[in-house]
Amino acid sequence: MQPELITFKHFNDPALAEDLTGVLEQHGIPYEVEEGKFSFDPAFVNSELSKDYAVKIRAVDFELVNRLLNDNERSNIDQADPDHYLFGFSNDELIDVLAKADEWSPFDYQLARKILTERGVEINDQELSNLHKSRIEALKEPEAPQTTWIILGYIFAIAGGLLGIFIGWHLSSFKKTLPDGERVYGYSENDRKQGKRIFYLSIVFFIIGIIFKFSSALSAN
Repeated sequence: MQPELITFKHFNDPALAEDLTGVLEQHGIPYEVEEGKFSFDPAFVNSELSKDYAVKIRAVDFELVNRLLNDNERSNIDQADPDHYLFGFSNDELIDVLAKADEWSPFDYQLARKILTERGVEINDQELSNLHKSRIEALKEPEAPQTTWIILGYIFAIAGGLLGIFIGWHLSSFKKTLPDGERVYGYSENDRKQGKRIFYLSIVFFIIGIIFKFSSALSAN
C-alpha cells in the first residue's frame, strides 16, 4: 500500500508550485499537485489567480523537503535587498522567526539566521533543533474549547438540519498537519466526544424529520 500523500504547501501562484515540484523531482521525492478553487471572485473567473494549488508529499518527507528548501536559499540570501523588512527586526523578533519557521519562507528563515550572526548572536544547530521541538509541541496542543460550536451543533442537530451533521463530523475528526508531517487531532478529547454525539444525534433527527415529512405527505393524499 502506497503511503498517503498529504498537503505540504498551498500556493495561489502556479509558478511557485512549480518551483517546489522542481525541487521534488530533482531529488526523486513522490508528490502530486491538487488543483482547486482558491476563492470566488467574479473579477478572476477562469484566472490562475483564483485557483489554489496544494502540493502533497509523504509525511516522512516533510523534514527532508524543508531541509532541501532551506539549503537552496542559503546561496540566495547574500543578494537580499538591503530594504528587506527583516533587517528592521529586533534580535528577539528574528529568533521568533527561527522558532516559527513554519510561518515563514525558507528565504526569510535563512536571512534571519544570517542577520543574527552578523549581529554577533550565534544560534547553533542544537539550539535550532530545540526551537523546532518546542514549536512542534506547542502546535500539538488542541484548539481552545469549541463551546459555541458545540452549542450550535446541538441546536442544529435537534432541528434536524444537515449543518449539525457537518459540525459534529468536523469537531470529531478534524486533524492538523504539523511541520514535521505528523497529523494530530485539532480539538480536545472532550470536544471530539461532543462532536460524535452531535454527529449521531443529527443523523437520528434528520431521519426522523424525513420520516415525518414522508408520513405527512402520505396522510395528505
